[in-house]
Amino acid sequence: MKIAVIGATGFVGTSLVNELAERNHNILGISRTIQIQTDTITFKSIDVFNTNELAESLKDCDVVVSAYNPGWSNDPKMYDEFLCGSNSIQKAVKLSGVNRFIIIGGAGSLYVGDGIQIVDADGFPPDYKIGAAAARDYLDIIKNEKELDWVFFSPAKEMHSGITTGRTGKYRLGTDFPVVNDKGRSMLSVEDAAVVIADEIETPKHHQVRFTAAY
Repeated sequence: MKIAVIGATGFVGTSLVNELAERNHNILGISRTIQIQTDTITFKSIDVFNTNELAESLKDCDVVVSAYNPGWSNDPKMYDEFLCGSNSIQKAVKLSGVNRFIIIGGAGSLYVGDGIQIVDADGFPPDYKIGAAAARDYLDIIKNEKELDWVFFSPAKEMHSGITTGRTGKYRLGTDFPVVNDKGRSMLSVEDAAVVIADEIETPKHHQVRFTAAY
């Protein structure tokens, strides 16, 4: 398959590109910076706000994965940038004619009980509040999308550079609540998050829904 990864040089995007390359897929990496090209990986520097150019670049792809994230900041402008960029990507996918669209969001929209989402729970890190709220609100937007075969992935509550498990290829799936281990922790390495997405690409199990995964 030919798979476009938007945000290909970011934290999640880098691991996903590596995982897909190991599985011998052809990858179009879209990012602000250009990395070394290989026989199976092509990078393009495209502004996600340029909807038409992005759509043109996606036309011959089988699947589009968005790992778009404008960054983490307490600047309120980041909220608008996230939503505007995400909406532009969604529109570009539709214009391109690609049907399968996978969005890598955040864990903040998962529920912790009584209708409370993680992003609104006590103790949520303030430095990540704006970005997490934007990802949560974009999930509400994509839920109204009826034409694309989309899926929204919320990773484990703990998926960051401090999780050094590496690639195990093992994980458990969930839907709207965090998947937790016997110690009550929801954890996943970025390498195994890439495995989750690659498996979903190759063997689709989720359609127009959100899902999550953890150990």
